[in-house]
Amino acid sequence: MPSLLLVPGAWHKPEHLQLLIDEMPDIDVHAVALTSCGDDPKSLGDMYSDAAAIKAAVEAIDGPVVVLAHSYGGVPVTQALAGTANVESIVYLAAFQLDAGDSLLSSVGGNPAPWWQFHRTEGAGGHMTVAGPVDVFYGDVDPAIAEKAAAELGYQSYTAITQELTAVAWQTIPSTYIICEADNALPPFAQELFAQRAGKTLRLNASHSPFLSQPSTLAQVIRDELTQR
Repeated sequence: MPSLLLVPGAWHKPEHLQLLIDEMPDIDVHAVALTSCGDDPKSLGDMYSDAAAIKAAVEAIDGPVVVLAHSYGGVPVTQALAGTANVESIVYLAAFQLDAGDSLLSSVGGNPAPWWQFHRTEGAGGHMTVAGPVDVFYGDVDPAIAEKAAAELGYQSYTAITQELTAVAWQTIPSTYIICEADNALPPFAQELFAQRAGKTLRLNASHSPFLSQPSTLAQVIRDELTQR
């Protein structure tokens, strides 16, 4: 069975994925921290430095790898993995599966979501926080878990969502798209469009964060992907 690399979405950290990781003790699981998310808005990286971190994480794994990207994580994953030798497939979980020349912002029509809260950061560009993260991200998550997850969110680089892809990994690496059908952050109709670029589409009756609301179900879906590729 290949190793699994988990890539969180915007505002999120590897800690948010721990319930999912706990459901897969039989799998060699790794998670990468994105540079564009953090607790200090003045030191945030961007999409390209995220891609570099993902590429380095893949290269540090000895043997075949399947990469699961959540939400914004799909953008730097698509950028990072083109030409990599040991990535067998990419799983896009309610993620932005974009093409060359696209940015996350352009893929939503250039209009920021109403729940993005933009802040200027002197000397480091802008960063974003989230208005109502429990409703946006965690609609079907246990309230105590949701509140804890919301409290652990980091700041997110605004620059990262404006940067365009210059490489497209899914054009040469097989991909699967998991649509979250009760998602308040990335509308399911948009996910349906992104999923047309994937080789296979799966569906979960879940909010934007099934790694918190349905970790055992999501773990089984991932395990099937690892064994049936």
